[in-house]
Amino acid sequence: MAPGILVDEPQSSPAQPLKRNDEAPRHIFPDGVRTSGQHPPLYDALKPYAAFPKHITGPTVWQASEFTSNPERWVHPLTPTEIEELSQAADAFIASGAPLTGISKESFDLPTFSKTLSALRDDLLNAKGFALLKNFPTHLWSPEKTAVAYLGLGTHLGYPVSQNGRGHVLGHVKDVGDDPTQIHAVRIYRTAARQFFHADDSDIVGLLCLHRAQEGGESDIVSVHRVWNVLQEEHPDVAELLTKPIWYFDRKGEVSDGQEEYIRQPVVYLENGGRGRLYCKWDPYYVRSLGRFVERGLVPPLSDEQKRAMDILEEVCQREALHMILEVGDVQFVSNAHLLHARTAYKDFAPPAPRRHLLRLWLATPEGEGGWALPMPDSHEKKRGGVQVNDTPPKAPLDAE
Repeated sequence: MAPGILVDEPQSSPAQPLKRNDEAPRHIFPDGVRTSGQHPPLYDALKPYAAFPKHITGPTVWQASEFTSNPERWVHPLTPTEIEELSQAADAFIASGAPLTGISKESFDLPTFSKTLSALRDDLLNAKGFALLKNFPTHLWSPEKTAVAYLGLGTHLGYPVSQNGRGHVLGHVKDVGDDPTQIHAVRIYRTAARQFFHADDSDIVGLLCLHRAQEGGESDIVSVHRVWNVLQEEHPDVAELLTKPIWYFDRKGEVSDGQEEYIRQPVVYLENGGRGRLYCKWDPYYVRSLGRFVERGLVPPLSDEQKRAMDILEEVCQREALHMILEVGDVQFVSNAHLLHARTAYKDFAPPAPRRHLLRLWLATPEGEGGWALPMPDSHEKKRGGVQVNDTPPKAPLDAE
């Protein structure tokens, strides 16, 4: 028996059909599209370890040394023309009176900047998987205009999806006083605690820096494909364990009616068709927070092999990571398919100075629009992934709540 798996665990996907998320009621979802939310994988589509590559090559495999002294390869300072296009599009959208939760690429026209963003999208999905935009003029614009411009920019990369059970499509990474030790109930982005290497429940994550911390809160990213190659060389047993659907992930209560409170899945997958690329879905906080289900006999405890694999995965990620510090006005975009990202713990300035504050986007790139072919039931959905609880309407708050 594989470590950590229950004897009577069902081996097929649940038969519960997905909602027609592209026909959602517009009085709740202004663009008529509901975030799909979290789902178990299609277990029958999961590949055995023997099908996984022993070594990955290509532009998705990189080392930090390739970029630390070559910022021109990943940093794009916004030009005056690009900033003016963002400004005009934001002003026009605000003047239209349309709800921010219904913003789309069609309602946020960027005549020339859109070409740059199209190339950026391709790079995020199919190449190195990250970029840093600089000079976003947060100091010149109101919170509303900043939010509109940022969300509007994001629509040219993907569809904004809900990030939590409250429907936030505009997230706020900010310490709001939640207790980070209560990992079964607290989302760590709402604290100042360290975030270990992880991927979010979206295809692309964006972070716009509004205010920096007094110290810490620095960013690390790593190529999953580089990490995979290292694991194959140093710990092939760990690589194999990560491909097995024996890992349980907590949903921290953000669950729709009739859904389970946790999901069983692998950590790494192969695409279900497409290019057959290796895809990673990981967050150690969600694996460690399952104690209440273990106590009830619903979920097996982590095995010693799994704990060792988690430690080794984090160590390799730290060793191979590219470190960066986000300044005010920086926008970081990172792929959640073939990159993992982390954040150091931080300390805020004393009041009345503003707390560290980043605006976050989760963006979906469906399979039919160039996104990865995931072994998930919602791979073709416009707003695949994300967190959706029943018909909770989308919200775009201008501050943390």
